[in-house]
Amino acid sequence: MFSSGTFAVPGYSRMNTGTGNVKTIFEEELGVVDFHLSNKSCILYVSETDIVAGNNYKRKLVRFRNANSSLQGIVVVEKTRLSEQYFPAMQKFVVFELGLTLLPVASQLEASQLLTQIVHGESKDNPFRRKSVSRLLDPLVMSLVQQIPGVGKVKARALLQHFCSIHQLCSAETHELEPIVGQATAQSISNFFHNPLV
Repeated sequence: MFSSGTFAVPGYSRMNTGTGNVKTIFEEELGVVDFHLSNKSCILYVSETDIVAGNNYKRKLVRFRNANSSLQGIVVVEKTRLSEQYFPAMQKFVVFELGLTLLPVASQLEASQLLTQIVHGESKDNPFRRKSVSRLLDPLVMSLVQQIPGVGKVKARALLQHFCSIHQLCSAETHELEPIVGQATAQSISNFFHNPLV
C-alpha cells in the first residue's frame, strides 16, 4: 500500500507526486492492478488494443475485482474512434455486472493527466463525494446498531463513525472495539456477532 501521493505505473512501478513532480519508483509485484493510487483505490487500465482484440479483458477485469475487494476499483478505458463501437458492451460489463467505476479517456496522455489529478485530489475534500459515514449514520442503521445489547445512541454513533461499514463492525475484534465503547460493551458486541447463541 502506498501513501496518497504515490501511484503505480502499469505492472511494474509506482510514482510519487508529493511535490508536484512525478518520480518513478520500480515495483515488481503489483499483480492484476496497473496503478495503486493509495491504500484506498487502485486502477486497471484497458487500452484501445485490449478492447478491439476481444473479450480477454473480461477475465482480467474479473480477477481485478476479486483481488481488490477491500479497495475502490477504478477501470480507466481508452475510448477512441476505433474502440467506440465496443465501449457500450464494456461499460455494461464493468459498471452493471462488476460494480466498478469506469472512466473513459481519449488517449494515454489523457489517462496520465487523469491519474495525476486523482492523486493530487485525494488529499483534498471532494464536496461531490458522499461520505460513507453520513450514510451509516442514517436513523435506520443507527437503530439497528442500537439493538446490540449495551449499545445506546452515543455508542452506536461512535461505532459507526469509527468503522467504515457494517461488515467491518461485525468482524471487529474485542481489542478494536474497547477503545471506542469500553471493555464490557466491546465484549458484548463481540459475543453478539461471533457467538449469537450465548
